[in-house]
Amino acid sequence: YHPPGCKAMNNNKKRKYFGTDGIRGRVGDDRINPDFILKLGRAAGRVLAGKGHGPVLVGKDTRISGYMLESALEAGLAAAGADIGLLGPMPTPAIAFLTRATDAQAGIVISASHNPFFDNGVKFFAADGGKLSDEVELEIERELDRPPRCVDSAALGKASRIEDAPRRYIEFCKSGFSGLDLGGLRIVLDCANGAAYQIAPAVFAALGAGLECIGVSPDGLNINAACGATSIAALRQRVTETRADLGIALDGDADRLIMVNHNGARVDGDDILYIIAAYRREHLNGGVVGTVMSNLGLERAIRGLGLEFPRAPVGDRYVAERLRRENLILGGETSGHIINLDKAATGDGIIAALQVLEAMTRQDRPLAELTRAVIKMPQVERNIALKGKTVDIDGNARLSAALKDVKKTLGDSGRVVLRPSGTEPLVRIMVEGEDSSLTERLAEQLADIVRRELKRQ
Repeated sequence: YHPPGCKAMNNNKKRKYFGTDGIRGRVGDDRINPDFILKLGRAAGRVLAGKGHGPVLVGKDTRISGYMLESALEAGLAAAGADIGLLGPMPTPAIAFLTRATDAQAGIVISASHNPFFDNGVKFFAADGGKLSDEVELEIERELDRPPRCVDSAALGKASRIEDAPRRYIEFCKSGFSGLDLGGLRIVLDCANGAAYQIAPAVFAALGAGLECIGVSPDGLNINAACGATSIAALRQRVTETRADLGIALDGDADRLIMVNHNGARVDGDDILYIIAAYRREHLNGGVVGTVMSNLGLERAIRGLGLEFPRAPVGDRYVAERLRRENLILGGETSGHIINLDKAATGDGIIAALQVLEAMTRQDRPLAELTRAVIKMPQVERNIALKGKTVDIDGNARLSAALKDVKKTLGDSGRVVLRPSGTEPLVRIMVEGEDSSLTERLAEQLADIVRRELKRQ
């Protein structure tokens, strides 16, 4: 399934190392190890040296491998002659903000986002706080494959620690919501034992919220473990047990947001996108960007506000690209990446949560009431592990025929998406339609065909 405007965006030159959100994998594999990260730092330092001045900022989340990879990346950058500003554990959107606010040359995040602790990765921000362009990423890939070089001793980069980074980001979050008073709201906040474990509580408490915090005791191994945006059971339980007004769940690097209403019901990225769009519709330039995975119920609700709903491929970088191309400011993904270009250059879980809380308090309406207009269609997902194999979705005749059959069965009342994950070794299947039993059956049919095609290899 290729919505209008998506096909060309998926046809970037073949990448060797970068996925949709940097370079990610299991710690100790052929990419996420000290040797490769040292080479990556050196390659990135050489490429970025021609793009601007100032230091390269480096931040990380709380997983144990971050120490090792930070040291390797620092050595590589210094070998290329780049100065380094070390931020320590910081949310991904905070690093994007600080990159722009301090006139840094670039920002680098050591994180595997919502993945388990045994994964890690590296993603980059340009000087403006946005993701690096495809062209710059490809340039770094070419440099990676060249013989390693080190600048002369006098030209080596230096590293320093930026001590006031958390304070600056906390003030940035608060400054965008002047007059917002969360006094009287009882919130359970789950920080996923991740990068926002100190910063997020400070932001919401400073605005007056009554907080109970969970997922704020990182030990290097428990990031995203039965907590955070990818696992909200504990959050639901605490919200209902304590009779809180709502729950907020961030993921390991705090660029995703999932919420829970006072009844314990999940409020996902589609719901959050609608709440913000409804509250701010007069200022959205006529449209909101979703992805191919956004529920059709969200599209209908957004159009009911009088707004267009163009779709982008999955990945917050593609949402941001579509926003800029369409001259729009609000977009997001079902997974909870919400981008507000008039407030931040990238997806930001804390900023998105504050916008929802602002909509609630200004309108004096509970969270559950703000989502009633989004009537979701049944949507079934299957994830098929690749286990070191690959599958050519576009070039496989059996898969193409199966997709054609599913689309014909669904007609105009449903959608199907079959795609490789950009962040994990998976093939993702999504079938959406009015009949839940039919969508279940069609999704399993496609999953069986993918499994068979993988066995043929």
